[in-house]
Amino acid sequence: MASKPSIPKGTRDFSPIEVSKRNYIISIMRNHFEKYGYQPIETPSFENSDTLMGKYGEEGDRLIFKILNSGDYLDKVSSEELQTINYKQLTRKISEKALRYDLTVPFARYVVQHQNEIEFPFKRYQIQPVWRADRPQKGRFREFFQCDADVVGSTSLWQEVELVQLYDSVFAELGLKGVTIKINNRKILSGIAEVIGASDKLIDFTVALDKLDKIGEEGVKKEMLEKGISEEALLKVQPLFNFTGTIQEKIEKLSALLSASEEGKKGIEELRFICENVTKLGLQKAILDLDVTLARGLNYYTGAIFEVSAPKEVAMGSIGGGGRYDDLTGIFGLKNMSGVGISFGLDRIYLVLEELNLFPPTVTTSTKVMFLNFGDVQAFEAMQAIQKLRNQNIKAELYPDAAKMDKQFKHAEKRGIPFVVKEITGDLFTLKDIVSGAQTQITFAELLQKLE
Repeated sequence: MASKPSIPKGTRDFSPIEVSKRNYIISIMRNHFEKYGYQPIETPSFENSDTLMGKYGEEGDRLIFKILNSGDYLDKVSSEELQTINYKQLTRKISEKALRYDLTVPFARYVVQHQNEIEFPFKRYQIQPVWRADRPQKGRFREFFQCDADVVGSTSLWQEVELVQLYDSVFAELGLKGVTIKINNRKILSGIAEVIGASDKLIDFTVALDKLDKIGEEGVKKEMLEKGISEEALLKVQPLFNFTGTIQEKIEKLSALLSASEEGKKGIEELRFICENVTKLGLQKAILDLDVTLARGLNYYTGAIFEVSAPKEVAMGSIGGGGRYDDLTGIFGLKNMSGVGISFGLDRIYLVLEELNLFPPTVTTSTKVMFLNFGDVQAFEAMQAIQKLRNQNIKAELYPDAAKMDKQFKHAEKRGIPFVVKEITGDLFTLKDIVSGAQTQITFAELLQKLE
């Protein structure tokens, strides 16, 4: 007996309705990306392992899906080595490619590889799936789409201002109120680490601090202590765990805390510029907030850091994030090429819109009218009318078989098709409204008007 088919954990099939809803979100994003001057690119689903490994920190590297070499993937490994080699060494020998973890590192690779063809500053957007060997849970999948907008080749902080506006404009059109765009700066985190005497533990410090929402103050402190950050340092960093007030008040508190750190002061000035200009220009629906615990565990951010939280009434993790990465392309040999970008979490945004019932009813409308089929002569007349309707961008179709009327009507009902043309008599069409049950005889011009 054949086994029941299944799909891997953390992946999903999408029904026609789900795809329509996802396309609705993507079309709004694409429209705003292009309105802001971003151009589309695409990169391969998998990259050379060397392109990806070492770019996301130790935790990120563990979540990269490796692809076994084709053919005899153990060909390069001797039987003696198999007895003694560790898994990291073995992986390098049997896997030379990996599924992309995000879109930012492949974008950096793209920029370096195509630098002679690109006009800088280069603004690109990319909407493609990524893969992470993460533990599946609500809103977290192993295969999911990212929707990124990045600009590379400019150090201007106006780019950060514009990216906050881009977030706001997309969420405003989606009807999402109460979205919080959190902002911080890695220079501030470096400054804090410097002030508490833990500069050599910056990555450990930021990775732990980034988990404050998940594991709480005590959990973060415990992890910092385990990483070798002293009790004295934790005492100095205590104000960060209860950092409240307006953005301006938080900036002033940071100025006092980081007065001895030049790096920290640079971060404060960058934050001040971005926040003040966003405030002056105004946002439609989103809220901008300075969150000093926002670290994001990725190694490549060097300036501003963004993370977007869903409205408070929805229990969901971040629905977007990004930041400034001054030296990302440097790892591929292209120095002094600053970049900044943001990402939208399509799958989580979908779940938020679904929970808040924010998808318009028209999103899932597929075929607008179905013509019944009672044989080839009538079907040909129907196809002539369908052709004219399709030329006017009306979604129309013919039931393919000359089946019983009841069966054809039930098919329309199950498909959610709102109108059915029962018969064509000369120039008149008998149109039935599936929802109300009303039936009328109308001309083609009237039919067209009714369906538009």
